[in-house]
Amino acid sequence: MLHKAKSEAHHKEKKSRSAGMPEKAFSDTKVISTYNFSSGNIPITIKIYTKKGEFVPIYDVSISGISKNTEIVLERIREELTSQVSLGMVDILNTKSTGIIEKKFTEAIETLLNRHFPDANESVIGFLKSYLIQKSLGMGSIEILMDDVYLEEIAINDAEEPVWVYHIKYGWLKTTITMQSEDQIRHYAAMIGRKIGRQITILEPLMDAHLETGDRVNATLEPISVHGNTITLRKFAAKPWTITDFIKSETISPAAAALIWLGTQFELSALISGGTATGKTSMLNVVANFFPPNQRVISIEDTREIQLPKFLHWVPMVTRLPNPEGKGEISMLDLLVNSLRMRPDRIVVGEIRRKREAEVLFEAIHTGHSVYATVHANDTRETITRLTNPPIDIPMTMIPAISMIIVQYRNRRTGIRKTFQISEILPNSETNTLIQLDIKSGKLNQINKSKSLISTIELFTGFTQNELKKSISEKELILKWLVRQDINTVDEVGKVMAQYYTDSANLMEVIKKNRKLA
Repeated sequence: MLHKAKSEAHHKEKKSRSAGMPEKAFSDTKVISTYNFSSGNIPITIKIYTKKGEFVPIYDVSISGISKNTEIVLERIREELTSQVSLGMVDILNTKSTGIIEKKFTEAIETLLNRHFPDANESVIGFLKSYLIQKSLGMGSIEILMDDVYLEEIAINDAEEPVWVYHIKYGWLKTTITMQSEDQIRHYAAMIGRKIGRQITILEPLMDAHLETGDRVNATLEPISVHGNTITLRKFAAKPWTITDFIKSETISPAAAALIWLGTQFELSALISGGTATGKTSMLNVVANFFPPNQRVISIEDTREIQLPKFLHWVPMVTRLPNPEGKGEISMLDLLVNSLRMRPDRIVVGEIRRKREAEVLFEAIHTGHSVYATVHANDTRETITRLTNPPIDIPMTMIPAISMIIVQYRNRRTGIRKTFQISEILPNSETNTLIQLDIKSGKLNQINKSKSLISTIELFTGFTQNELKKSISEKELILKWLVRQDINTVDEVGKVMAQYYTDSANLMEVIKKNRKLA
């Protein structure tokens, strides 16, 4: 992800960073997980364990196959490389687009490795080469963390304490990786900034940006961050969540998902709310699983996170920050206004933050578009309060344009995410919560009957309540079948949805016989 980023050239990382914990250090520990993955060609072993005296689990990084002696030789090679290859240009050149420094560096590495390890085979040389490139032209061990698919967040708080990571299964963990100095953290931040045309300096000590890979990076410099320089990397999910994943992980029940699907099928607009890291964008992606294949979809985001099936009529759009002179900004409002001229059937918006954006979004609904967006709020009532007060400040009379509010929840103690509420908005702007999470049991329960959602669909489709109940039951069967068949990629789920909309009789026949879809 951040491979080939630019040089840490004159910095030496601490030995403990890649060596991992010695086995004897595990006497006061309890290992809770061990797994392996590759970072480039480098085999990595991760041990997660609790340790006496530590209040959070430890995330131990070990590079397989590098002995102490080998590491000493590799460090000598790296020092020799810096004298052979001019690394000063690495800070100026974008090696991803030019490749000049990396090519020169790689050639020199191969020569030196063959000299120092004459008996090594091709795969070993490839592994050692990747290791040296990562340490010399990249971000060293931080790149290893970026390649762990189980990590969502990487946080460098200062040079005094270890790097922290947010693990999908275990929440916040303290790693065995530390930064050598505040200068090194600052160097990494500046390197990332240059890669995407941004600067971080004493005059501009804050940087919030998105990498080409979709990962989000935030950096701060001391003394703004009192203890030292910081970098926070939020990783882009390589595989987006699908409705299958949500049901499998019990984030949502098939019955609740079927109700959302019904509303989405009949083009009712929805808002997805929740606190930070509750899975709002993941739910937005899940709702988009239900879009039919014969409609035009425009998505508008600050970062590309929404992923729809390739065969859909879909135009993804992203905002653009101003350049250092303050010119060239393309805001979410610009894209929203422009999208209305592109004849969309559905508009998907990353997040509503300001009044003008919300006004345009509600205007889009009133002119016949289905809109799906996220907003920061902890429950249905708070969502309405947030929409009708500054800075968004939408008149209460406009609120019924939104038919559904889906609230996401995260237990901050355990890290478990759940759908918390599914509510409808009544014509008088009041809300009616249909489905509510029981926190103790973890189950979603229907607590009220629909007063508006079902009758609105009846009004505009001509279907009876019994026909709509049958449709919801069919949808539940399909969703359970998706889980049984483990159909969980965006394209695979999208094909099932397309089959439902174009030939539901054939699909239901396949499901009743519990077969795979041809």
